[in-house]
Amino acid sequence: MLTLFSLLTALPAVLALHLLEPELVLPAFSLVLFAEAAFAVMAARLIHVPDNAEGITLWDLAGGFTLLGCAAAVFGEPDQAVLFLTEQGDPRPASRP
Repeated sequence: MLTLFSLLTALPAVLALHLLEPELVLPAFSLVLFAEAAFAVMAARLIHVPDNAEGITLWDLAGGFTLLGCAAAVFGEPDQAVLFLTEQGDPRPASRP
């Protein structure tokens, strides 16, 4: 389970570093980690692991993804997140009333 967590964390990080501009890496990485946390929660709800399970469970993975996503969001600057979420390219012409 720990290997799965490591792969699901490292693979998006490496892809983001190679595919995105440097200022967009942390906002994109935090969004990916939050999505992975949501999938881990859905899988944990479907599997129904007992509360006293030994070892790492899907709930632990969801918590780890959420923690890393929050850390990436905190270290990224807000203007970079806005840049990631807004349209790239030429500014829009002013609309006429």
